[in-house]
Amino acid sequence: MATVQQLHQAPMPARPISITSAPAANIDMDVDVHSSRSSISPARNEGKASGGLQRGDTRTAVIIYGPGQEKIVSVFADVLGKPYRIADSFQGVASGEQDVVLGVSLENAKVDISTRNRTALVAIHAHCVDLGMPPDIHLSAHCDYEFLYTESPFFRRDLARFLSMTLGQINHHETLMLKPRTYFLSMTFPDVRAALSNIDILTVGADAIEIRVDLLKEPLSDGTFAQVPSLSYVGEQVMILRQSTELPIIFTTRCTRENGQFPMDNPDLYYEYLYRAIQWGIEYIDVEVWLPERIRQTLWEQRGNSHIMSAFHDFSGTFKWPSLQAQTIFLESRKYAHIVKMIAIINDHNENFELEYFRSKIRSEYPDSPPLSAVNMGETGQFSRTLNKVFTPITHPLLPTIAAPGQMSAAEINAALSLLGQLQKKSIYGITSPFSRIATPYAPFYEKCFNELGLPHQFAVVERQPKGIGCIETWCNQKSFGGAYLSPPVSFSSLMHNSSFFARLSNGSGPSLTEAARMIGMVDTIVVRPGTTSSPESAPSSIPSSPKRHSDSPFQPLNGHDYSLPPSASLIFDNASWRGILSTLTRDLAPSAYMGRTAIVLASHADDAASTIYALKALRIGKLYTVGFKTPLVLARGLEVEPFNSLESLQRARMVGDNASPFVIVSALGPEKANLVGMLVRVFGGSRGSSSSIRKVFLDLADGHSGHNRKGDPGIVAEQSGFAAYGVADTAAFTTVETLRLLVSQNVPYSFVRLASGRGMF
Repeated sequence: MATVQQLHQAPMPARPISITSAPAANIDMDVDVHSSRSSISPARNEGKASGGLQRGDTRTAVIIYGPGQEKIVSVFADVLGKPYRIADSFQGVASGEQDVVLGVSLENAKVDISTRNRTALVAIHAHCVDLGMPPDIHLSAHCDYEFLYTESPFFRRDLARFLSMTLGQINHHETLMLKPRTYFLSMTFPDVRAALSNIDILTVGADAIEIRVDLLKEPLSDGTFAQVPSLSYVGEQVMILRQSTELPIIFTTRCTRENGQFPMDNPDLYYEYLYRAIQWGIEYIDVEVWLPERIRQTLWEQRGNSHIMSAFHDFSGTFKWPSLQAQTIFLESRKYAHIVKMIAIINDHNENFELEYFRSKIRSEYPDSPPLSAVNMGETGQFSRTLNKVFTPITHPLLPTIAAPGQMSAAEINAALSLLGQLQKKSIYGITSPFSRIATPYAPFYEKCFNELGLPHQFAVVERQPKGIGCIETWCNQKSFGGAYLSPPVSFSSLMHNSSFFARLSNGSGPSLTEAARMIGMVDTIVVRPGTTSSPESAPSSIPSSPKRHSDSPFQPLNGHDYSLPPSASLIFDNASWRGILSTLTRDLAPSAYMGRTAIVLASHADDAASTIYALKALRIGKLYTVGFKTPLVLARGLEVEPFNSLESLQRARMVGDNASPFVIVSALGPEKANLVGMLVRVFGGSRGSSSSIRKVFLDLADGHSGHNRKGDPGIVAEQSGFAAYGVADTAAFTTVETLRLLVSQNVPYSFVRLASGRGMF
């Protein structure tokens, strides 16, 4: 019998308060996160795991706009899924207007922004850099947050990400700390524009990207460069970087003593830049531990929803990990930090083992402390970079310089882990079906990813038989099996039906089942969790493309070799598709835009709709209308569901007390039913719905490359009817990102998936 996979979250500091110290409501949404950490164990109950989505700051959002920029208020409202109105001043804002986005002109806002009701209002200064820099100094000093943007091009997803983060609706840190390893790319360009042409490749393997503010070179009119880049220049650089990558950003002002270029004579200058980074909605703020405690404490108290990395670097060559000094620095660092980073240069290889003893001691003596990221610098210290598991700094061959001596790329670290026997060669499969309707990644794409990441694994696309799952068992029952994705997904009941192999896993407990896979009932990813007692095994020289049909049992050795899965290993059944759908729906909208809304899902079978319904439940949709299937009870629980079975029910959907009802329509019907989908979209369409500021969402999960005539493409019909339309290419790419994270614990950005996979993949 399968067990439900649950997460043990690492102890975390108290939730960040808002910049103004105003209370903010935070309600966990029903989202499941899966991690392959060895600390995961089967659950005793069926509780839910939090996936970092929250209701967030519920104060009324007031957008301060510049001359001729009133339209930006409607865009903010659109992203938040709310109507808007223009107010004369902060004093003119009535209480209880949380369901409306308000706009106040720059000149009017300057009058009373400093005396606003901070417990009820969150002030966001939206400044168009096309109007010149810097933004109004008075408003920058008194607003809660500041959003910098360009009119052309304008990146809506940049605004959605900014609002989701600053209003506390998405917690990247919580998700990242569940990964077995995390890396961040240290950018060393004097101008981030130089990185944009290669940003998709540079960020493969990175979980975050660091902007080294101290290394930025701001050109002056006399042909020289500013000793310290101005806040205006830094703000534009941050804006450009955020428009170009979906990765969380680390904002660093490294001092001269610690191999940086930021002067140390005025600590208050650090506060000025780091606090502004908080206002810009930067995910991680690097705060050096040498700064006065008053500054570090103030930044901690004002951090909003940013996370603090306390940083210490020693280049003297005399620092010793077993010393009292090292422990004292850690204890001081952890006072105001979500992550403690300690880095030192060493002279002897044995000092790498001293660091590991220090790391183990800290973990044992201070189990509730923030995660420790600690490495040694220089060529001698490179070994420690293979052992560190929390935000290891990485470089890339395409960067102009390395940020610190001995820094390695993600590919180099993975190659080193492979040589050390810590990253064994595995066989990973894409298991497809001849009836698969949705295009999926093919072998060259995965091989390209593995090559870019320096992974030793092999990948093959194999086709399962139309009936029976014996072939899936055979591929899973190998010593070298490293995981697989299933396209189309297979129901959990089908996988377990008459399967002696899956049933006897984990001493008869069967495979572990994540909460998402259990609720959805469909499995599209099989993850291997190696046992702690298993000895390293060498992978075969090639991957079998199909099971041996002449074998009496699918579990007998193949080609004379023992291919059975090690007894101590376990399998985890998961579902990545729902996260692909969730990421698509929230790419241009904040999660709160869906809360309490009405949705319509069309599908010919409940299995095709299950992932969509699970994603919509995570977004706290208020009511669901279904077309073509019956919602399983496990998914319907806690959700108001009504099937479209008459004209009366259709009419009720149009008259729901929601001025954008239905807010989202998702079709999982095949392309042969495009006309039916298009007709329903027209019924609920209209230019931006019945509201002047709320735009509806349409997601079409039909494969556009199946050969069917797409003359009545529902996506085109939806756009013409006022919907924001998305297609299967978006969800397939986001699902691939999640699948790679589950299978190989590596981050491959959405942009790289779209770039490297080619048009034919989707």
